[in-house]
Amino acid sequence: MENSVEKKYNKWIVVLSVAIPLVVALLFGVNLRKLGYDVQPLSFLPPIYATINGITAVLLVAAVWAIKNGKRSLHENLMKVAIACSVAFLAMYVAYHMTSDSTKFGGEGVIRYIYYFILVTHILLSVIIIPFVLITYVRAIAGSFDRHKKIAKITFPMWLYVAVTGVIVYLMIAPYYVH
Repeated sequence: MENSVEKKYNKWIVVLSVAIPLVVALLFGVNLRKLGYDVQPLSFLPPIYATINGITAVLLVAAVWAIKNGKRSLHENLMKVAIACSVAFLAMYVAYHMTSDSTKFGGEGVIRYIYYFILVTHILLSVIIIPFVLITYVRAIAGSFDRHKKIAKITFPMWLYVAVTGVIVYLMIAPYYVH
């Protein structure tokens, strides 16, 4: 049964779960340089946001370890930092794509199919994970820990996959960046 805290946040979860992917998709198609703005390409960002994805993965694993070892406060803090890292990643990712030309993957043969499989699943799950993270977080702050734990078992592997594949996608495309 939902409690009043969860009900209070449900509208925000829906709004953010729809708005974030829409805004990212819209901004992804906007290149400020091509629109005539005198902005420098933020070509230094990809290794930074890939590192943030890696840090997010470590934080998620550490948070699971913390809760399994009865360190609830540590778990809570690690999860807040993981969410902050994901928000920082998203901001940098959008800023990079708004100021830089897209990089084409140059691999051939089987590696090309592997890259695109990882990329497509990464992108799809990065959209799907938004409501899962928000619902999981709201259930925790609402004190609905049984329900939190139930959805966290789905959220954790999905979010971990998105974080790890973000690093893999970067490592696979990094040789093709133009500097």
